[in-house]
Amino acid sequence: MMELLSPAGSPEAVIAAVQNGADAVYMGLGNFNARRGAKNFSPEEFDRAVRYCRIRGCKVYVTLNTLVGDREIESALQTAKLVSQAGADAILVQDLGLASAIRRYLPDIPLHASTQMSIHNLQGVEAAAELGMTRAVLARELNLDQIRYIAQNAPIEVEVFVHGALCFCHSGQCYMSALIGQRSGNRGMCAQPCRLQYSLGGRMDDHPLSLKDNCLVDRLAELEEAGVACAKIEGRMKRPEYTAIVTRIYANALKEHRQPSAEELEELEKAFSRQGFTQGYLRGDQEDMFGVRGEPDRDSERLFTLARKGYSEGERRRVPVHFYTVAEKGQPIRAIAFDDDGNRAVASGRVPEKARGQGLTASYLTEQMFKTGGTPYTCVENRAQTDPGLYLPAAAVNELRRDLVAQLSEQRAVPPQRRVGAIPAKPKGRPQGAAPVMIFQVLTPEQLTPELAELSPQYLYVPLPVMCENFALLQPFVEHGSVPVAVLPRVITDSEVDEVRRMLGTVFDYGVGEALVGNLGHAMLARSLGMRIRGDFGLNVFNSLSMDMLRQAGFASATASFELRIAQIRDLSKTLDTEMIVYGRLPLMVSDQCVIRHSSGRCGCQVPTQMADRMGAVFPVVREFGCRNVIYNAHKLYLADKAEDLYGAGLWGLRMMFTTESARECLEVAKVYLGQSDYQPNVLTRGLYYRGVE
Repeated sequence: MMELLSPAGSPEAVIAAVQNGADAVYMGLGNFNARRGAKNFSPEEFDRAVRYCRIRGCKVYVTLNTLVGDREIESALQTAKLVSQAGADAILVQDLGLASAIRRYLPDIPLHASTQMSIHNLQGVEAAAELGMTRAVLARELNLDQIRYIAQNAPIEVEVFVHGALCFCHSGQCYMSALIGQRSGNRGMCAQPCRLQYSLGGRMDDHPLSLKDNCLVDRLAELEEAGVACAKIEGRMKRPEYTAIVTRIYANALKEHRQPSAEELEELEKAFSRQGFTQGYLRGDQEDMFGVRGEPDRDSERLFTLARKGYSEGERRRVPVHFYTVAEKGQPIRAIAFDDDGNRAVASGRVPEKARGQGLTASYLTEQMFKTGGTPYTCVENRAQTDPGLYLPAAAVNELRRDLVAQLSEQRAVPPQRRVGAIPAKPKGRPQGAAPVMIFQVLTPEQLTPELAELSPQYLYVPLPVMCENFALLQPFVEHGSVPVAVLPRVITDSEVDEVRRMLGTVFDYGVGEALVGNLGHAMLARSLGMRIRGDFGLNVFNSLSMDMLRQAGFASATASFELRIAQIRDLSKTLDTEMIVYGRLPLMVSDQCVIRHSSGRCGCQVPTQMADRMGAVFPVVREFGCRNVIYNAHKLYLADKAEDLYGAGLWGLRMMFTTESARECLEVAKVYLGQSDYQPNVLTRGLYYRGVE
């Protein structure tokens, strides 16, 4: 049966999930999980929670799914060690470097690829498997056919979100909270700016980035038939009562192989919803997916009160146990108890006395051993034998039973023995050239002008569709010595792979031998044609181990995360060529939702669209491959006057990212960075290079 995985943002939520039928819970420990705002767990609380779950047959997965800096690696590994030794069943990870370090340091603890790794196609799952993952959490944006294709062809298990909040942006690719308020979603501190009001050309009365909550409780059978191993409920930031209600309804639907009742659907909405629920992504129909959260009413509070009473009073989670009891003349009473997992307890008690009236019977002994109420056990088999004429008080039999149950609990709580290796050392970087190469990245054909080509950038990054359809515009750049590099879309589903492969084949035949990829699952596409691959910012290279992992994976270069401070970039061990984005509107979000259509009610990709917040900041919205949208920052990153810092950071390349600029502005900005002009754009920012993120 498909596993049901429930959120546990606090010790109380663990009890709520377990007592309502979760097969597994996921929780955070310390500062390296994607919900640092949840209550989470102290080491002592974590040990108690794992013990509680292990006794009751519930698995525990721990989230260490944030980006980790070089100075944090050792601390994160110590947290992983604590998790492993306590007996957790798996660790969820996002950071490529941390994943490789855990695999070497703690080779026996299973790793799951977090949804923060942006896995949206089969090749992404295969890449996760090559990294040693045993399960991949798929992107929420996939439809049922895409999920089925991945699940039935994947070398490892796949997990799918079935209930809870939907991020507007693909997970792991959202930088909005970081760039606006220094609170990084990739570091577990998202401020959820997507839930705020924005204007799309009208009044400030819309929430164009706020999606309804996902609810697939009536689609569980289809997901299980598709090959999904685990159904995941979102909500570590929500209250324990929410966990209890949602877990109970999903657990009953799964275990009873039925559809939810109308009453259960109403309970789900009362527990938490944003103007109802949506199945838009699973259906492949994205109409009517937008909604905001209303205020909870009295009915919701009554529902929470009943839910809290249900999980806090007594044991509803019962493990099957078998008893066998023997009472013989002149011998202490003896009993054996065992569970279905191979745990076995043996205990003995008092020597029975001679009966003065009716003596012990087998039925009396079994009746007493059946009394496991108040414990996490239920007796499913109970046999006994006794010599005639013996007597033993009920208290002695009960004490024997309690002894057996206590032994079983201790055995079930014992964590597995796992190996611990040496903490991986920081890799040694290689010397970089004296002067970094200049890289121009364009977004539109109009920006590919002969005048820009005359500035002779060493590399020219061009979106694959633009390059495929306008290759003649690249010729002046090639003639001036520029190396053209095809920029792959950040999201490529399996249904889009053939089209991307066709475009790659076209530009490869034109002589383009390099591709820029922002997702591990895309690297195989370019590599299958013999193209050289370079790592884009979407890979979230945040530490030296991630950098070295890309080197081992055959990447020619990597882009340092723009959530790093420039001092952190300087201190990275650059085991392969490292570039840094030094100019442009940084991308805040990439989404399968179309802000343009949602605003106007019709497709209008050719018309520039802007989104404004309540402070008057204006964010350009641009169409991406597959009719996706990219929302860019209101301010342009500008570091031309920081040449000393840039040239002292040990970089191979400096990238200027042109997005909404006119051809003229592209030319003027490029000249500034080449020392040929003193032009300065308006509405500037230093990004996060001097501020960093939480």
